[in-house]
Formats: sequence, C-alpha cells, structure tokens
Amino acid sequence: MTDMEASVARFAAMGTRVELHLFGCDDSAALAAAKAAILSVEDALTIHRPSPATALNDALSTGASAVVEDRLLFGALLQVDTLSRETGGMFDPSLGHWSALTIDRASRHVSSTRPLTLDFGGFGKGYALDHAVTALRAMGVASALLSAGESSIAVLGQHPLGGGWPLAVPHPEDEGAWLVELELQDASLSISSTIGAGATKPGRAAIVRPTNGAIVTTPATAVAVAATGAEAEALSTALLVTDPAARERLRAAAPDHRFLFPHAAPVGAERALEPTA
Repeated sequence: MTDMEASVARFAAMGTRVELHLFGCDDSAALAAAKAAILSVEDALTIHRPSPATALNDALSTGASAVVEDRLLFGALLQVDTLSRETGGMFDPSLGHWSALTIDRASRHVSSTRPLTLDFGGFGKGYALDHAVTALRAMGVASALLSAGESSIAVLGQHPLGGGWPLAVPHPEDEGAWLVELELQDASLSISSTIGAGATKPGRAAIVRPTNGAIVTTPATAVAVAATGAEAEALSTALLVTDPAARERLRAAAPDHRFLFPHAAPVGAERALEPTA
C-alpha cells in the first residue's frame, strides 16, 4: 500500500455521518479500533436512548446526585468542567447551570444545587474523534483524517504528501465561497454556525446563550482549531454565543486558530472553492 492510498470507513454515529481515512495503512484492525472508540463514546454520552448520560440526567433533573462509573462519561464531565471555566462559562452543556454542578474526582460523585440536565451535543463529536485518534496512535497509524458531519474534523500526523493538511471552510450558504483556509497537523477543527443546512438539520438543538438562555439567531459562523476535538468544539460554541468583548479576548489568545464570521456582510473569497495545495 502506498502512502497516498487510503483505508476508509464510513458509518453513522453521534447523530451524523462519520468518515475515517487512514493513509499508508491497510490494517483493518486500525479502522475497527477507531470505529469502536467512536461508538463507545456515543453509547456513553447519547441522550436519545438509555445510556450512562441519561441515567445521570435522571438523577440531576430531580435534584438527586449520582456516582458516575462509566469511564467515558466521567472523562467528558471533567473536560467540560475545565473548558467551561476556560471559556468564562460560555461553553455549557447544561444551558447555563454548570456552576451548580459539583464533581468529586476521587469518589466520582456528581451532584447539583439545582435540577439540571446535560446535552453534550457537538462536544460529543469532538470527544469521540479524540478517542479515535488515541486508538489510531496506539495501532501505529501515522497519517489520518477523521470527520464527523464535516463540522468536526481531526487530522493525525502529516498529509500523505508531507506537511500540514490543507483545509478550506466553506461558506454555509454561498456555494463556491469559503471563509478561511487553514493548514493543520495533529490538530482538530470545529465549525459552529447559526445558518446553513447544518443549523436547520431536523432534531438539532438550538444554540443557546448560557448567560440568559436566549437562542442565538444572529447569522454567523465560528471556526476553532485546537489540539483536541473536545477543546475545538467548546471554543467554536463559545465564540458563537459570547458577547463581543469576551469574544475578542478568546480570539486574541489564538488569533490564527479562532474565527468568527458575521454573515451580514460579504466574507471569504469570491472565487470558487478549490484545494489549497
């Protein structure tokens, strides 16, 4: 198998279409391990069928507490707790009530001072891709591109031709235009938008501002790049819902990796979307 040949798996998970592209590797076990990692995260975090997440929600929604034994769910809670603080509370899968939650790392005991429920949403896709990347590394895979719904992307290693992976983020409504071009290596990308096909997908939860519970409808797209998919998902959500001053602080910390595109005015290039390399 040449470095340019890909082993590919496509399947439905996390409420979307997942694609795994492994380059220079024809080991079916590696694809199977990555797929299994993603499906395990789905099993832990889904709220659309009985799961560890729904069991936790059943307890927290009534003001009770619970011990979280599931490794993946507890890991997600710890990451969300960190990311919520890092974004000033603008990333909050409990719709503004995360500060009411207490997580005891030693006992895995989770409690809340008020009734609440959790919906991991897009974070779950990034978190799942992170676990797939970990599985691929353990299998010795050196080059891969993973996508969940084309709004959550993770790249492992270098592009098969060398260097970073060239990616262009398309405008959600203007076919043939794009918002930004990026070159990534061992990184993850998340796109959050209030417009376009993804935003109007049946069953998709509304984007809510945690500070006041308002549904965010201003036409805009946020793009975030980070070391992990979980972090990228949290940042793209935060960029979309936060106020202008806080948004600029988030962007200033990594201006080449965090973007907010308002769609009230023309953005991106006027020429057709094309590969950047």
